[in-house]
Amino acid sequence: MAENIVIDDTPVDVSTEVNFIWSIANKLRGTYQSDKYKDVIIPMTIIRRFECALEETKDKVIAQVEEDEKNGDESPDKIFQKIAGYQFYNKSKYTLKELCNDSPKIKTNFESYLEGFSPNAQDIINNLEFKKQIDKMAANNRLFSVVQAFREIDLSPKPIDNIKMGYIFEELIRKFSENAEAGDHYTGRDIIKCMVSILLSEGCEDLKEPQKEITILDQACGTGGMLSTSYNFLSVFNPTAKIRLYGQEINPESYAMCMAEMLIRGQDVSNLRKMDTMKSDCFPTKKMRFVIENPPFGTAWGGKDAAEGVEHAVLEEAKKKENGRFPAGTPGSGDMQLLFMQSAVNKMNDDNGRAAIIENGSPLFSGGTSSGESQIRRYLLEHDLIEAIIALPTDLFYNTGIATYIWVLSKNKRKERRGKVQLIDATSICHKLRKALGNKSNEITKEDREQITKLYNDFTPGELVKVFENEDFMYREYA
Repeated sequence: MAENIVIDDTPVDVSTEVNFIWSIANKLRGTYQSDKYKDVIIPMTIIRRFECALEETKDKVIAQVEEDEKNGDESPDKIFQKIAGYQFYNKSKYTLKELCNDSPKIKTNFESYLEGFSPNAQDIINNLEFKKQIDKMAANNRLFSVVQAFREIDLSPKPIDNIKMGYIFEELIRKFSENAEAGDHYTGRDIIKCMVSILLSEGCEDLKEPQKEITILDQACGTGGMLSTSYNFLSVFNPTAKIRLYGQEINPESYAMCMAEMLIRGQDVSNLRKMDTMKSDCFPTKKMRFVIENPPFGTAWGGKDAAEGVEHAVLEEAKKKENGRFPAGTPGSGDMQLLFMQSAVNKMNDDNGRAAIIENGSPLFSGGTSSGESQIRRYLLEHDLIEAIIALPTDLFYNTGIATYIWVLSKNKRKERRGKVQLIDATSICHKLRKALGNKSNEITKEDREQITKLYNDFTPGELVKVFENEDFMYREYA
C-alpha cells in the first residue's frame, strides 16, 4: 500500500486584514451594488500591496528616473526591477498618502501614479478595467475616501510575507465569489485541497528531494486558486522545493487577479499567459509534474456557439494525431472537457506526471460506442492513464449544484493499480454549511478530505470503492 500522507494546512489567520479591507467596501454603497464592490476592492488591494512592497526602494527608483531624465535616456525594465528588488516597480513620485494631500487633483494624480507602474503591473490594472472605476468613483465623490482608507493598511512584506498576503488575497476573492456570476471562475479551496491531497498521496517520493524543482500547470487557471493552493501544500510537503507555477486563462479579469497573485508570491509571471488553451499550448516544450484544473463545463469548441478561431485551431491540432494534443480525436462540438483532458495528458511528464481534473458527468456518460467521446475514453483506458474517478457531493460550487467528479490520471501507476480503474463514491462525504453560499451548501472538511484520500490510497474494494479492469469498460456503450 502507498503512503497516506496527511498535511497540516491550517491557514494563517488573516481575519484582521481581510475585515479591514472588507470594511472599506462600505464607502462604495450607493454608487455600487454589493456584487460590484470587487471591481474596486481587488485592484486597490493589489495596488496597495505593490506600493508597500516597493516602499524601501522607492527613493532609489526615483533617483534612477531623475538620472535618466538628466541624461535624456531611459533605463531598461531589468534595471528598474533590480533596483526595486521585485519583478514590478513604480516610477511615479506619488504615493497613496501623498495623493490625499491634494484632494482636488486626486483623479489626475492617481492616474499619473498608476501610469508609473511597470508594464506587467499595468497589464493587471488594464485587464481589471480599473480606470473605469476611477472615473466612476471620482464622479460620485468616492475616490478620495477609498484612497485615504487604503493608505492606512500596512501590507508590506515584513509583517505580511508572501504566504500571508496570498491568504489575504484568496480570502477576498472567495468573499467576492459567493454570488453566482463571480463564482463562474472560482473553485472552492475545500475541493482543491482534496484534489491536491490525492495527487500527493501516491507516486511522490521524488518530491522530498532537497531543492527539488516541481512544475504545476492549470490550463484554465481562473484567479489562480488551484495553483496557489498547490503551492501552499507543496511548500509544507517540501519546504526546500523550487515550485514553478504555470497557467493559461482566457478571461481578462481572472487572468489579472491570477497574475497579481503570482507577483505577490514571487512567481515568474512569464509562466502565466492570457490565452485560450483550445487555441494554443503556451509551453509546448515543457512537461509538468502535476496538472490540476477545472475546465469549463458544456462550453462549445465548434459550431455557432464556439469562440472565434477555436474550432479551426482544435481541428488543426487533431490532424496531428499522436503528435498533437488531441491524439484520440475530438468529442461532440458542444463540450470541450475531453479536449482539456487530452491536453492535460499531453502536458504530463512521461516518467511520473499526475493530474487531477474536475469534470461534470458529460465526459463519463455522453456519446455512443462509436462517438468521439467513447473513442477518447477508449484511448485513456488503452494507455492505462485513469487511476480513479471520484464522485463528489453535489452543491459544492457557488454557481452550480450539479454532480461533479475528480478524474485522477497518472503516467506511472503503482503496480497494484496497473490495468485497473478505481471508482469512489464520495457523494456522502461532506458537511453541511451553516448558511448556503449561492448554490454551495456542502463543503469538504479536513476530516472529509482525509477520508476520501484514504479510500483512494488504500485501493481496497468496499461499500464506497469499486475496482475494475480497464477492459470492463472498453466496449460498452457507457464506457
